[in-house]
This record gives sequence, C-alpha cells and structure tokens, in this order.
Amino acid sequence: MRSKFKRVAASLLSLTLVATLAACGGNDGSSAAHSDNDSSGANSNDLKPITFTYFSEDSSTNWNNMKDEVGKVITEKTGVTLDAEFAVGDPVQKISLIAATGNYPDLIAAKADVGKLVDAGAIIDLTDLIDKHAPNIKKMLGDKLVRTKYSLDDQAIYAIPTWSAVDEVKIKADGGFELQHRVVKEAGYPEIRTVKDFEKAIQDYIAKHPTDENGNKNIGLSLNADDWHMYQVTNLGFKTTGGPDDGEYYIDQKTHQATYHFRRPEEKEFFRWLNHMNAIGLLDPESFVQKTDQFKAKVASGRVLGLAAPEWEYGDGENALKAAGKFDQTYGHYPVTMSKEYKDTSFWSAGFDGGYGISISSTCKDPVRAIKFLDFLASEEGQILNNWGIEGKHYTIENGKRTLIPEVQERAINDAAAFQKESGLGLYWNLMVHYGDGIKDSTGNYFTRNYPELLTANYNEAEKETLKAYKAEHWKDLFPKEDEFQPRAYGAAYTMSLPNDDPAVILAAKMKDITWKRIPEAVMSKPEDFDKIWDAYMAELEKAGVKEMEEAYTKHIKNRVALWSTQ
Repeated sequence: MRSKFKRVAASLLSLTLVATLAACGGNDGSSAAHSDNDSSGANSNDLKPITFTYFSEDSSTNWNNMKDEVGKVITEKTGVTLDAEFAVGDPVQKISLIAATGNYPDLIAAKADVGKLVDAGAIIDLTDLIDKHAPNIKKMLGDKLVRTKYSLDDQAIYAIPTWSAVDEVKIKADGGFELQHRVVKEAGYPEIRTVKDFEKAIQDYIAKHPTDENGNKNIGLSLNADDWHMYQVTNLGFKTTGGPDDGEYYIDQKTHQATYHFRRPEEKEFFRWLNHMNAIGLLDPESFVQKTDQFKAKVASGRVLGLAAPEWEYGDGENALKAAGKFDQTYGHYPVTMSKEYKDTSFWSAGFDGGYGISISSTCKDPVRAIKFLDFLASEEGQILNNWGIEGKHYTIENGKRTLIPEVQERAINDAAAFQKESGLGLYWNLMVHYGDGIKDSTGNYFTRNYPELLTANYNEAEKETLKAYKAEHWKDLFPKEDEFQPRAYGAAYTMSLPNDDPAVILAAKMKDITWKRIPEAVMSKPEDFDKIWDAYMAELEKAGVKEMEEAYTKHIKNRVALWSTQ
C-alpha cells in the first residue's frame, strides 16, 4: 500500500498553502451552470503576469505557447501563461520520472497515472481550493464532486476533471470503423455492419483499383500501433464484441467482476479476423512497425481505404486530404462488429466519471492563482472562448444566435491544424472543466460546436452524398443509441487511478508486455499457426498472474461503486 505519511503530508501541505495564500484572492461570485450567469473567476484576482509550468500526458501538436488568439485573451483575463511540455513517447515513463526526481511542474495532467504522484506526495488535495476559490468549478460539478475523489479510502481530490464533459449528450460519431467515401460509393453503398461487410467493400475496391493515380499501391486497412497507440489496436477486441471502453478490462455489468478482456473467447475471433486480413493482403504489413507520423502520412496520401481508429488518431492526415480538396478520400463512420449479435458501443455513455484531469503540484508557486486560472477556463466566458473564439473575429451573434463567421468555419473544417494553431479554437479543452455537447449556455446557444445544425453545415459534399445514400442525417444515426445501454455504475473503468504498489498495477505491467508482444505475433502469423500462438499467449497470461490481477481490479471497481453511491 502507498505510504500513509506521504498522503497525509500532501494534504497538510495543501491546507498550509491555502491558508497562507488565501489573501491573494477571494470568492469571485456566482458560477456557470447551464443558464446561470457566472463570474469569470478573474474579477477580483491579482492579474500580475505569472507563468506556470505544465506537463500533460496528452500531445498537443498545435500548441503555440499561448500566442494564439484565444490564448492571448486567456492571459489577458487571468495574467497566466503556461510553459507547457507535452508527452513524447511513453507518457507513463515521464510521469514516473517526475515523481522520482521531485522536479514537479506547477500543473500536471497525469491521466490514470496520477497515483504515482499521490504516492510521491507530488500533488495536493484540491478540496479546499475548489471550495474557496473555484465557484465555477464547484457549481458546475455540484453533486458530481464525489466522483472526483481519489478512492473510497482516500477521499481527497487530487485532479480537477477535464476529460469527462459535464452533462454531455453526445452528438458526433467520431469512432467505429471508417471507409473512404469513394469506396462505399463504388460498392453501391452497401450495409457496413460486420467485419465481413467492411472487408468486402475494401476487397472489391482494391480488385478494381490496386493502385492510386500515381501508381502507388492502395492500402486496405492500416493500424497505428506505435508505442501507446497500441491500445487503439487492442481496444478493437472489445469494441467489435459488444464491450464498452473500460480500458484493459471487460466488466460484468451485474457482478462488476473484471476480466482481462483479451481472455474472452469472442475477442480471439476478432484477432483471428485481423490475421485473415493480413493473410489476404488487406492489412497494411507495416501496421505494427510504423511510427505515428508514417501512419498519418499514409492517411494524408489518400491510399488508406479503411481505418479502425478514433478520429483524433487519424485526423491530421484526413485534414490534409480536405485541404487538398480530396473529399472523396475522407472517411465515414460505421458501427462495425464481428457479427450482428453484437452492438457497437460508441454511444454507451460512462456518465460523468471524474477521472482524468489537472493536478496542482506540492511545489506550485501559487496554488490560489493556479486554481483561479482553471476556474476562469471553466466559466461560461472561458468555455465560449475556447469553443467559439472571439466575438467579431471568429463568430457573430445575430438575432440571439451565435454563428461562426463563414471564412472561419471554412478554415476550421478544411485547414484545421493551421487554423487551430493560429486561432486557439478548441485547443484548451483538456485544461478545463467543461460542459459537453448538447448543453446550452445562459444565452440559449450551445457551449460546443458539435450540435446537429452545425455538423450538417460542416459536412463536405462527398460526406453529404454518403449520408444521404444511407438515409442518415448524421453518422450517429447509423449507430446504436445511448438509451439502448444500461448506465455503468462505475463510469469508465480506465479512469481509475490506483496506488503504484497495488497488485493490479504491478501485474498489469507484466500483462501489457506479454500482450503487446503476442498480439502482433498472432496477427502477422500464418493462419495455420494462429491457434498455437494464441493458446501460448493465454497460458503465459495465467502463469504471470492474470487471475490475481483481475481479482485486485474487481475490488477497486466495487469500491468505486460504493464511493459513488454516497452522492
């Protein structure tokens, strides 16, 4: 178990910092909540320039040191600039290094690795800071604050949740399996519901068009397994067999028993299908060796006919196609599973799960200024600024309706990367507690730009043609609806942060090493060797203690359910 002394020391340090720095600023008024008016969180603050160091496990390819248009306004409103560093390579190693060396940035976004920082006494309990100095965060979260607590045994708040949107009604489909519009058009817009449907559409297209216009070989399905992106490949096992995204586990919804999801027999059949795709030449042979930049470059070339990845994974490549006007080589989203007995779970909501967010370190130069900075971002003003930009520059309000300026909208769609780096629109979402899609602000406008009318306006002609052929207004219409799934009492399991010395953590590292070796081996093997390799993989997991890991994780799932039931 982690050191009780470290946990207590971190909490005492938090209280000391709050007490000594409270004079730097007071309560800033009422806070944002749907139609309520809110305070910006900066009105009575000290706005003298201050720079906070910041590390995030997430990458941010368009980060511009807050010199973008939105970033400049944030600095103007708060006095804060960020000296930011984003993970390159394995983010877990970086967090481990931060925890070990004691060289803590002021703000840290450690995702599920926050436990390493708790064990090291590197971050402080934010409970009192939120209560005294973050009215927007406090009111927005309301009774959901219980879901930000670390654990049943340690009910401190070590991270302000920024990944899980508050009260979200998800509107945009940005996952599933993807096919280029030209592929389904040539096939006559067939039903794309199972892996066999997906395979046939690709196979038929390649039979007619083995190369592109430059004589380069078209690629059926390409995967990105570079470093941590391997999770996007292995997650396909549960996604195609009816499981929600609970990280490396399949959770029984009644008993809350956790199973290392690869041990489910139905998932073996998915990886057998990938093996089959490789055997018939439809899987990119470089899938398990290419780097992320190479993967994105292939997408940008227009040669990759099919994908099985979230939009953020391949979006840079697709944006390059849009910028080049190659809209028929961009992608539509399809609810592909192994067979029709399974449902795609893209819209199986985890609810608000607290989870990933921003921590304030025990060495932060000014915790009160830091929490007020985060509170400004959570305010209605801050959320509108991030999502919509600056009135008159990025959007206008006519007859009470907020609308992006046409030139801005065009660039946001077809020149997305360059435009975001210049404007900052959408760049700060994972620094802020925020409302989700489908939620309106105090003016009756949506907080985010993912709402039905704007999604329709943003579709290119090839996309509109495909949707029309499938008798759908939006890609979401092709997927099982949220109300077809029961609520998950534990949220999303992968957002749990566990003590570094917990058996579930120690054993998970062993299982990952085994899995990341065996899955590529099985997929790329001769079909006649697949069962032998898979059986050896399963035996290796058992020998390494997979059942002990499952029992340890099950206990944590049940503890989270118990904690959340107190709200």
